[in-house]
Amino acid sequence: MSAQLARRIAWANWVVVLLLGIVLIALSVVNRSTPGNDGVGFDVLALIPGVVTPTVGALVVARQPRNPIGWIFCAAGLVLPLTGVSQGYALYALRTDPGSLPGGDVAAWFATWLFPVALVLLGPLFFMLFPDGRPLSRRWRPFAWLAVFGMAAITVGQWFHPGPLNTAPFEKVVNPVGIPAAKAFLAVLILLGFWAVLLAVLGAVASLVVRFRRSRGATRLQLKWLAMSGVLFALAMLVSSVLFLLGYHTAGNVPVLLALSSVPVFAGEAMLRRRLYDIDVVINRTLVYALLTATLGAVYVGSVLLLQLALNSVTSDSSLAVAVSTLGVAALFRPARSRIQAVVDRRFYRRKYDAARTLEQFSARLRDQVDLDALGGELRAVVRETMQPAHVSLWLRGGGR
Repeated sequence: MSAQLARRIAWANWVVVLLLGIVLIALSVVNRSTPGNDGVGFDVLALIPGVVTPTVGALVVARQPRNPIGWIFCAAGLVLPLTGVSQGYALYALRTDPGSLPGGDVAAWFATWLFPVALVLLGPLFFMLFPDGRPLSRRWRPFAWLAVFGMAAITVGQWFHPGPLNTAPFEKVVNPVGIPAAKAFLAVLILLGFWAVLLAVLGAVASLVVRFRRSRGATRLQLKWLAMSGVLFALAMLVSSVLFLLGYHTAGNVPVLLALSSVPVFAGEAMLRRRLYDIDVVINRTLVYALLTATLGAVYVGSVLLLQLALNSVTSDSSLAVAVSTLGVAALFRPARSRIQAVVDRRFYRRKYDAARTLEQFSARLRDQVDLDALGGELRAVVRETMQPAHVSLWLRGGGR
């Protein structure tokens, strides 16, 4: 396949995804009052990773048409909105206006097996092949084939497994292409596929760890970008869990969906090698602001509770405690950020921290130093310690040294 044809196919796929997104939102609007519908807002948010993924895929294919990761993003990006459209169509045909549209049970059947395909594509296959599109070595290829086998086994098993679909909100819909005579065989096939995918996931994670330990230069930076998306996803899961515990179920889905979108974005940034060397700045800022948010949040909640207890005898209104706590957190923001930045630099960026301290000490000595020979020696020592060049030379106007 020529590079031009590959680009055309990838961007045509992107256009199809946008059209499917429009259909998905339209179906969500007409199904908004139907039990089992997640709501228009949720569907719009869920569409974000569905659009971001094929966009990144098209960009990668345009630059690296032979890299399978671009095609994985394109395929997964097509499957995600197609799953939503199938579910929305089935919901309308079976519940919103029963009998108004044909093939409602077939659409529900489509929705049950399409989504696992996207999970396998964006899971073990993607992580096994990132960033160059090849397994780490021939020894790791069986894990990629396990992922392919597992995806095929689960898909075929769900295709023909008889009885109810057992997938919300279509638990009572009977599989229209189920084969009762093969029920036992299909159940075993699905189980084998599940274990194959699980082994492939473990192999992909191990492969990433080994690849990172062996990597150098640009490849190591690419893997750092991918790891950063994993950190964001873990933070999103933590925030989402807290929101669910507090009863904000709809809001709890938002950070997870946004974090899912960050995986293809960070991966595409790494594969296209744009701003690779900015990853250390991104990691630094993420650590600082995550710790800062957690610290200020804990201070705010603790202050509100303590002030409410202290002021309970004076006033029953909690607005005073909230106002005082808010002002206190605002006053703490800048000094807390400076302290947390220093702790992060000292713990995770020791070379940068030591270099900054060395420069501060040199600046203090510079004000009192008048001997040019001594000053030149100190300057060369500082440059060697902070920048670690292969060679250092110092030229002074009117002479060289």
